[in-house]
Amino acid sequence: MKMFLDSAQVDEIRHALEVWDIDGLTTNPRHVMTSGKPFRQVIGEIAELFAGTDKPLSVEVNPHLTDWEQIVEEGTELSKLSPNFVIKVGASESGFRAIRELARRGIRTNATLIFTTTQAWHAARSEATFVSPFLGWKEQHGDPADALIPEVAAMLEEFDYPTQIIAAAIRNARQMADAALAGAHCVTAGFSVYEQSFKNPYTHFGEQVFCDAWDATAHTDQQVTGGC
Repeated sequence: MKMFLDSAQVDEIRHALEVWDIDGLTTNPRHVMTSGKPFRQVIGEIAELFAGTDKPLSVEVNPHLTDWEQIVEEGTELSKLSPNFVIKVGASESGFRAIRELARRGIRTNATLIFTTTQAWHAARSEATFVSPFLGWKEQHGDPADALIPEVAAMLEEFDYPTQIIAAAIRNARQMADAALAGAHCVTAGFSVYEQSFKNPYTHFGEQVFCDAWDATAHTDQQVTGGC
């Protein structure tokens, strides 16, 4: 399963690329707003970080657009700014028609705000490159999300659609693991979620036990000190 960061913060993205070797990035209007920078400026800065790689970078069209031709026009314009850009389009009748036309033009797309297997099917039929089921949002509002990824994965396999699943709105490490086991091709999560996913209190406990044992053992070779 590929590891995507969900962010528009340049410092977070740089760290994730250099230290975690992330496989790609997803952004959305809320992340861009949080960056405090104009839309074109921030996506340009992010594109520079990905220059020279083949890692996909999802950039969303104006969510106010409801006419499919306008979505196609803006998506086409955005796609010309960077070879890494994947155009995010919201799940809707107009959105799926726009995705179909963008695919015809050879432009990669990410059907976002997917909450049902049927929506994912419409996206796959429209030749979306990715579909993004939002797990955390479903659970946040009391709607069980555990069946969504397995159902979408089974549907894609049954009909041999090449569309890949990005498990989105991930809130914790358990959801990451569940998404992987359920058949997601990619997972996207915020910086702090990934930071926590590297940690476990049992690991910390074990490290302390080993550090204490190391310190209590006689060493004739050069001593090595670390973070214990």
